[in-house]
Amino acid sequence: MYHLLIIGESKMKHKYYFWGLLLVVFAMTLQSCIDDNEIYDPPVNYPNALVTIKTNSTSGQVYFQLDDSTTILPVNVDISRFAGKEVRALVNIMQLSEPSAPYTRSALVYWVDTVLTKKMAPDLALRNDSVYGKDPIEIVKSWTTIAEDGYLTLCFRTYFGNGRTHVINLVKGDNPYEVVLHHNANGDTDGRIRDGHVAFRLNDLPDTHGQTVDLTLKWQSFSGPKSTTFKYKSRQ
Repeated sequence: MYHLLIIGESKMKHKYYFWGLLLVVFAMTLQSCIDDNEIYDPPVNYPNALVTIKTNSTSGQVYFQLDDSTTILPVNVDISRFAGKEVRALVNIMQLSEPSAPYTRSALVYWVDTVLTKKMAPDLALRNDSVYGKDPIEIVKSWTTIAEDGYLTLCFRTYFGNGRTHVINLVKGDNPYEVVLHHNANGDTDGRIRDGHVAFRLNDLPDTHGQTVDLTLKWQSFSGPKSTTFKYKSRQ
C-alpha cells in the first residue's frame, strides 16, 4: 500500500480539482493488484488506477491507456462523452478476464474523475517567474506522481484559503530533460492544506527514441528550491 510522503516539507497549497487530504491512499497500482486470470472487488471509494482517456482513431472507441503499453476497454459504461478528447483521469475499475482484442484487457468502470490536463507553457526565460509565478508548492511522493504515456502527472500540496484561482504551469529547464514547475497562488497563501493533481503533456521535450532517460523536475518548495527525477520515455 502507498501512503503520501512529502518530497520536502508539509506546508503547501491548491485550487484545481482538489481531493483534500483524501489521498492517504490504500489503493495499489492496477498492475500489482491483479493477476491475468483473476477478478477482484476493488474498494469503490478510492481510485485504483491512473489512466489516459483516449479515442481509437479507426473505430472511434474510447478506451483507457493504463501505462506505456497496457490498454483497457471499459465494458459496462458509456464514456463516449470523452470521444476525441485526451485527458488524464483517476478511475476505479475492476479488471475482467474476458478477451478484449485489440485492447490488452477489459474492465468494469465504477467511476471516472478527470485530472486537470495541460500542455507545457512557453519558456519565457528570465520572465518565467514574473509571468508564471514562484509561490511555494510541494510535490507529494505518491503512486499518482509519475511520468508515463507522454505525461508528467503530479500530486501536489499547498494552502488554499480565500477561493482565488491557483495557476500551475510547467516549462522547459536548462537541460533537454529538465522541467520547472511554476505556481501562482494569486495571493492565496494561507488557509487549509489541500492536495490536488495536474498532468502535463511532455510534447515539448526531445524525443527519447525509445530509450528511458532521467527527467528532472524542479520547483520552489516551502523550504527552498527542490528537485526530483523520474524515469521517462517519449510516447511511441
